[in-house]
Amino acid sequence: MQIYWTKINKIIEETPEIKTYMLDCPEGFTWEEGAHTHFALEGFNAGDKPNRGLIRHMSISTLPHENSIGITTRIREQCSEFKAILRNLEVGNKIALFKTHSNVPLKRDGKNVYLLSSGVGLATFRPLVLDYFERADNVNQIHSLNIDSSKDFLFTNIFETVPDKKFTSHFVDNRKDYYEEVKKLAADKDGLFYVVGSDEFLVQNIEVLREQGIKPEQIILDKHEQQRPKFLSFDLSI
Repeated sequence: MQIYWTKINKIIEETPEIKTYMLDCPEGFTWEEGAHTHFALEGFNAGDKPNRGLIRHMSISTLPHENSIGITTRIREQCSEFKAILRNLEVGNKIALFKTHSNVPLKRDGKNVYLLSSGVGLATFRPLVLDYFERADNVNQIHSLNIDSSKDFLFTNIFETVPDKKFTSHFVDNRKDYYEEVKKLAADKDGLFYVVGSDEFLVQNIEVLREQGIKPEQIILDKHEQQRPKFLSFDLSI
């Protein structure tokens, strides 16, 4: 396993609770849209075994041509040791990246694509939308639906409706409105539904989509292939 050590070159305060850490691109480090990586703080591999408390699974919120690796995360006032350390990092501090992979690249199957996310889960979708804006080949249209109860919506300069590009974006701040919208979107029985958020959020979305007749193969999750059955073996008879 290759570990890429790199430095923070910029810290962007997206909202009062959300920051994006921009990292230098190490030589040989590559990724595609929808990628996640293992993001580790200094000292994680100092002992006999890796200190898992200093490692997190993070989405990359940028595309390679932006020349920086963006890691966007929410850091609340009450947070884990990992987030507390991260909050105090500065430009020039070192972090490590390893095991980078994409479970949610943009499928170009000539269908409508629906991006369903909660809060900072939108960071996973930012590169997919940028990739679509640059090259819309074999994507019919994209609709983004995001729920964030804080109302501090993320990346609003990118996630705004652009009719000419066949892109629509919708933010809601409560579950009732969110799931009503999901049901409406699921009227498209041929669409592709990407879902990013907590495990609980995934399960709830899958239940709603499956009840509306959406098949498991139309639902794309940011999970390894072997983890998909755990979420998608939803029994409609229950």
